[in-house]
Amino acid sequence: MAIAGFSASPSKGGSKRNSKGASKSALKGDRKGAWVAGILLAPGLIYLSLFFLTPLVQLVVTALESPDPSYAIGAYVYDLNFQNFADVAVKYSLQIFRSFGYALLATIFALLISYPLAYFVGVKVRRWPLLQRMTLILVIAPFFISFLLRTVAWKQLLAQGSPLLDVLQNLGLVAHGGYFIGTPAAVVFGLTYNFIPFMTLPIYTTLERLDGRLLEAGSDLYASPFKVFTKITLPLSMPGVVSGTLLTFIPIAGDYVNASKEFLGAPDTSMIGNMVDQDFLANQNYPYASALSVLLMATILILVSLYVRRAGTEELL
Repeated sequence: MAIAGFSASPSKGGSKRNSKGASKSALKGDRKGAWVAGILLAPGLIYLSLFFLTPLVQLVVTALESPDPSYAIGAYVYDLNFQNFADVAVKYSLQIFRSFGYALLATIFALLISYPLAYFVGVKVRRWPLLQRMTLILVIAPFFISFLLRTVAWKQLLAQGSPLLDVLQNLGLVAHGGYFIGTPAAVVFGLTYNFIPFMTLPIYTTLERLDGRLLEAGSDLYASPFKVFTKITLPLSMPGVVSGTLLTFIPIAGDYVNASKEFLGAPDTSMIGNMVDQDFLANQNYPYASALSVLLMATILILVSLYVRRAGTEELL
């Protein structure tokens, strides 16, 4: 009986040793996992430190510099000159409003074009995989051609005396004898065209995962196609819409190619990017160029935060 009782109830000392051993093993495993995670994260952290944080700090430092009176143009000293931000905000206020105005218009036009295209590829032709793949390839095909080459091509296609411009004039979209290159419409057109894939792909990715049974259920419950779209399709595709608008609006606001006089723009269509390029290369006013860049980044960050929170997709931040 004594032997049976002894074997039936484990000793308290043994249970303590077992719990201590288990806790030590768990602690050792946690430490090993932390080391592995640190090793895996190290290359990415080093890359971000070298090519993002370091240039960002240098940009802010340069934005706070002032001209060095003992040297010629292009020499500056650091002295916490916050006046640079106020100066560029006043000096380039027109370009700032123009940049965000162009970006807003191009983003809206890109959304109006991209959403039906993404809906067609992601929903309507889902039952024909081959056609879906071919259509998707056509959407991403512009990525195989340089951004600059595509913009130059449109400059030639819309130049004075071109057949395409004659068609636009005959349709009444452009005045006869007028020109299209160098106008705000040409800049917005170029921005919209170049960034349509950035809008289409995120929306397509969301719509492609959309459960078709939800659309069928809406139709079975006698909802009109418009009701099904506004109550089911559009709300479920909002993460893609928000991602697409961000991927479109942010780079457009800082674009300087389309608005340049060498491409589709003119001096009176210049954007923030053109002013940064002018101050940095032509005028060698590095503090102004840096301050304008920092101001652009800060404004975009504020607008994006407000937009994402308003759209109800805070998880994208």
